[in-house]
Amino acid sequence: MTINKRKKNSRQRGSHTHGWGAKKKHRGAGHRGGRGMAGSGKRADHMKQWIIKYFGTEYFGKHGFTSHKPKIKISAINISYLEDKFDSLFNKGLITEEKNIFTVDLTKLGFNKLLSQGVSTKKYKIMTKFVSKSAKEKIEKSGGEIVII
Repeated sequence: MTINKRKKNSRQRGSHTHGWGAKKKHRGAGHRGGRGMAGSGKRADHMKQWIIKYFGTEYFGKHGFTSHKPKIKISAINISYLEDKFDSLFNKGLITEEKNIFTVDLTKLGFNKLLSQGVSTKKYKIMTKFVSKSAKEKIEKSGGEIVII
């Protein structure tokens, strides 16, 4: 059987302060010195010790800088990937052939950088945004070329 519990504030009727001490207390956040980290500024050195203990020294001041350059996400592919998947890419039309030179547009494959792992056995003309030095050397050594978009 449930019992209706009596509310606390009904017991405090007539007590003038409702258990909050002085009459001026319990009006906003004034009695506790502000809300949150208020008062931790220029003249509140006693707060700094507490902040450093719990939040570390990085809490105060500015740190580092913000780069405003656009962030380009590099999604790379190796020469070995082209060699291994050559047949399936050629059948799908992602690699085309012109005069015994195979043309590959890496952006159509979803990549924007060519890396040098693997050996190039065919003449490739590869169009890409980024390429490593060693990958460029390997492609040109096998008779191909790199076109930077």
